[in-house]
Amino acid sequence: MSKPLIIVESPAKAKTIEKFLGHKYSVKPSLGHVRDLPKSQLGIDIEKGFLPKYINIRGKGEVIKQLREAAKKAPRVLLATDPDREGEAISWHLAYLLGLPENDPNRIEFHEITKGAIQKAVQNPRPINQNLVDAQQARRILDRLVGYKLSPLLWRKVRPGLSAGRVQSVAVRLICDREEEIRNFVQEEYWTLDGLFGRADGVTTVRARYQGRGEEKVEIKSRTEMERLMADLPREGYLVVSVKKKEKKRLPAPPFTTSTLQQEASRKLGFSSRRTMAVAQQLYEGLDLGAAGTTGLVTYIRTDSTRVAQEAAAEAEQYIKEKYGATFAQAEHRREGKKVGVQGAHEAIRPTSVWREPEAIKAHLTRDQYRLYRLIWERFLASQMSPAVYDTVTADIAAAGHLFRATGSTIKFPGFLLLYQEGEDEEARKEKEEILPELVEGEKLHLLQLTPEQHFTQPPPRYTEAMLVKALEEKGIGRPSTYAPIIETIQTRGYVEKVDKRFRPTELGFLVVDLLKQHFPDIVDVEFTAAMEEKLDQIEEGVLSWRQLVNDFYRPFSASLEQAEAEIDKVRLEDEMTDEICEECGRPMVIKHGRYGKFLACSGYPKCTNTRPILVRTGARCPVCGGEIVERRSKKGRKFYGCSNYPSCNFVVWNKPVDKSCPVCGAFLVEKRGRGKGVQYVCSRDGCNYVEEVPSRTARGKGNGEEGPKERKEEGGERGEGGEATAPVEQEIPPLPIEPFPPVES
Repeated sequence: MSKPLIIVESPAKAKTIEKFLGHKYSVKPSLGHVRDLPKSQLGIDIEKGFLPKYINIRGKGEVIKQLREAAKKAPRVLLATDPDREGEAISWHLAYLLGLPENDPNRIEFHEITKGAIQKAVQNPRPINQNLVDAQQARRILDRLVGYKLSPLLWRKVRPGLSAGRVQSVAVRLICDREEEIRNFVQEEYWTLDGLFGRADGVTTVRARYQGRGEEKVEIKSRTEMERLMADLPREGYLVVSVKKKEKKRLPAPPFTTSTLQQEASRKLGFSSRRTMAVAQQLYEGLDLGAAGTTGLVTYIRTDSTRVAQEAAAEAEQYIKEKYGATFAQAEHRREGKKVGVQGAHEAIRPTSVWREPEAIKAHLTRDQYRLYRLIWERFLASQMSPAVYDTVTADIAAAGHLFRATGSTIKFPGFLLLYQEGEDEEARKEKEEILPELVEGEKLHLLQLTPEQHFTQPPPRYTEAMLVKALEEKGIGRPSTYAPIIETIQTRGYVEKVDKRFRPTELGFLVVDLLKQHFPDIVDVEFTAAMEEKLDQIEEGVLSWRQLVNDFYRPFSASLEQAEAEIDKVRLEDEMTDEICEECGRPMVIKHGRYGKFLACSGYPKCTNTRPILVRTGARCPVCGGEIVERRSKKGRKFYGCSNYPSCNFVVWNKPVDKSCPVCGAFLVEKRGRGKGVQYVCSRDGCNYVEEVPSRTARGKGNGEEGPKERKEEGGERGEGGEATAPVEQEIPPLPIEPFPPVES
């Protein structure tokens, strides 16, 4: 007897679902998309109302054949693709290929791959939601029109192989605009003054910062002003004029959305957005947990919602009470505000069961899977815990109208901080407050020392991947599920490069953004792109026609294309000169760009056609043949270090060589970070076990799990040659020692 057929995207998901449904259903994967626009042509008939021309994806013929044969035998077909616009569109294409009746209830939807969720979904099929399909179709057509119409223009006018995208161009603009801010930043000097005060007991001290005279806040902008102030400050007569105590609560962060997961995995784990989503997909689709079988560990990973199902909240509450005590559970469950465009049925990313503790399943997971699952598990559980409670104190200390202020806080109740603390971007970090002694109004204090310190205002930092994802989400650009491919594309195309884990635009990136600003302002306009996302949401809600949206965009865009074709002259990008000399003709070599990235070419071209790859030298010598060790990249873009004499010498290492030789065998040392061991220098030669511990003061910051730690550079400061930000030298006036007052008689 034939069985109902369920079609999902991936084999891993099929395996997990089949386990839950037993032998009652047949579950087969489509291996992702089955139909799409052709790659070799635009594939959109503009004159016929932007009619898309879909074709079966090359290489999917056998998969489609097998699905058709299985569908013919099955009494019923259920489409179980992902619960989002793209998943709905895949189901729509599958229904077309399999000849399923229109409006037939053959679509099932679930947000976690658990037995209960799957069984419930199978019992509640629905028709395909055409509004969701149209929203995805509109996005696909808009992106195709921009990419296939604008990219050839860039090929002709700038350089072959370039691309322009509706969303990627805005991302490049954000990075370019930030670089302009840094370049145009005017550094300003300012000073702070801290006073160290002693109490009558002769032991306890209080540190406070100078505020000004009376209610007037004073800004100290030069050494002269600071010296004048210090000469004017009284040396005695300081009183505590006010003490304010307050209890503050700090709420836990909500559970992860797609965007916040990418940000936090970047901050805490050093994961790229693509790496985060790849690992999260594995956790969602299901992993083999030994005796427990294949199990989906987290809920659906593409979501804008922070909503938590009542059952999950109740389960978390029970776990928290048993594990940490009733005081750590929320008094009442908070209701998160619903953002515009967020589907009510969607949930936050959370573990499918909080009882499945990370440590308990660690042996069945890879290192990346374990680390990301633990992050999701801790974030969700913390979001269901009680707030942290702080006691904050602000004390004002004054004499002769001059005011110093001391602030401090202590944790009264840790709440969710017992388990998890949210990471911070550099822009959000604040000075830590000290713990203050118990002060009373009217108390006399002795001024012991004044410590002035010079500072310089800093430009905004360049974007890290987490900061860029956050900016894209806050500005309403794209959707979180698209951030990973966007970030990868703008690097692959050479518009931006990542230096010390921060994005920096290339000359090409600046050039393309300037051209788009001049001739296609809407394409790189942040507000226009965000408004387009809102209109796509309106299509999903059924209040806007997708053809109307595409038409309203394309007509002015087409006119701009014709005008740009006539106005833009061929742009010449000057080749970057190098100190390398061509070994064939003696002319200097220049850096050129090809299909696979940068390479060196003779400046005498076409008379001399000599080329060679760009080698990033490390200064280390190969322990096998004595050749130079150079930096290389794998096919997946991972950095490694190998002998320059390849292919005659195959010596490679993953870790970064350091300018130091092994005292045992003489080979070069490499930088390595062991778990809980900090940075170590390890011999690169096989069989030599020399290890040298590196003092913590020379450690270079945490690695990202893919390559050796990098030296951390200060952001901001004056612009040096080559556009590098150099940290300003801060001067310091020696602390002014002041004789302490004699003890106060009681």
